[in-house]
Amino acid sequence: MSRQGLHIQVDLERQQLRLLSGSACVATYSVSTARNGPGELQGSECTPRGLHRIRLKIGDGEPTNSVFIGRRPTGEIHTPELAAANPDRDWILTRILWLTGLEPGRNRGGVVDSLRRFIYIHGTPDSEPMGRAASHGCIRMRNSELIQLYDQVSVGTIVDIREQF
Repeated sequence: MSRQGLHIQVDLERQQLRLLSGSACVATYSVSTARNGPGELQGSECTPRGLHRIRLKIGDGEPTNSVFIGRRPTGEIHTPELAAANPDRDWILTRILWLTGLEPGRNRGGVVDSLRRFIYIHGTPDSEPMGRAASHGCIRMRNSELIQLYDQVSVGTIVDIREQF
């Protein structure tokens, strides 16, 4: 657990992320996880299950809708015009919470390593749907909600991803 005992639960069935302090729910957010469903294998474009922790927080002070490529801000701000000019981009916006698996053989190490798969909780364009599976494996959030979450959690915060809670 992290600062003030905060931890995160991601419910893949409900497409919901909950921030908890002990057993008390602090906040609930609608998210979008993998279109391909749950799974741990590299290249599967699935959302990995199990216990994770936030390894790195990326994007402090960046403007809302800042575009990231390779975990670095490009200097671009996502707009409908930028999206139209780049229709095939998988947009990673605003902030990144980079996850690392805590369960060897399940989501850590070898071909199931969440860190090496670049599994994040990150912002996405407002035009992208929440509450249904549509990502390439990451956990997508509305940018304003991601900033709220990002500001409350710290490196080391536990993230438990399950098919249902």
